[in-house]
Amino acid sequence: MPELPEVETVRQGLAKWVTGRRIATVEVRHPRAVRRHLAGDAHFAAVLAGRTVLDAHRRGKYLWLPLDSGDAVIGHLGMSGQLLVQPATAPDETHLRIRFGFDDDGPELRFIDQRTFGGLSVSEGGAELPAEIAHIARDPIDPAFSDDDFVAALRRKRTEIKRALLDQTLISGVGNIYADEALWRAKLHGARPADALTGPAARRLLGHVRDVLGEALVQGGTSFDALYVNVNGESGYFDRSLNAYGREGLPCNRCGSPIRRESFMNRSSYSCPRCQPRPRGTAVG
Repeated sequence: MPELPEVETVRQGLAKWVTGRRIATVEVRHPRAVRRHLAGDAHFAAVLAGRTVLDAHRRGKYLWLPLDSGDAVIGHLGMSGQLLVQPATAPDETHLRIRFGFDDDGPELRFIDQRTFGGLSVSEGGAELPAEIAHIARDPIDPAFSDDDFVAALRRKRTEIKRALLDQTLISGVGNIYADEALWRAKLHGARPADALTGPAARRLLGHVRDVLGEALVQGGTSFDALYVNVNGESGYFDRSLNAYGREGLPCNRCGSPIRRESFMNRSSYSCPRCQPRPRGTAVG
């Protein structure tokens, strides 16, 4: 699933290619792509026609496009969603779900989603911040993010560190990949209790989270397959810099021990058994 660096890369592309343009037509080709818009696909298309996109914003893994009506288009990429800027003459993609045409006859905006876990909706009055995503915490590259508040909240959590990092109401934008990478850098196993962390240790972990996200953003995110691309269809290259995630059996880049894979919340966690020892008394997930 796209995490903060991937979604921020898409946001930057949308800000460049869609801001200031007036929507002329909206074609919904699969109703599941607008299932969160409870008024239905016809209403979704009608309420957007004639509206001008003012900017492109992000909160965690959610995108929103504020409109001149005061409403906003909210987007979540899910597992395989893509927002592509394409010439109107380009062939339709196999999994094209929604098409936006603009009155300047320039490139279209297309929402493609193979697995249809993502989707778009309209937030009434949501131009400044859609109410639907107001509960999502700020992310650590947001200038308004409070390190002190995060550290205090993390140390109050009676859960494992990795579960806390994936809690989007505590810190947003961090998913499985970047949690594993930050924990590897911090030499912490994800099963360590969050409330057992000292203040300095929690701050060091936050610093590693911020560094990993920033470095991935510079490289356009992480692409393991063709499902994540930016608005121009280009892949990200941070997968070439990963130290833990997806490296089962390969030598740790720090100590040489084979990286282990463990079950975690119906997915996998990757860590170094020597650098990141599992806390005593915790079972393998």
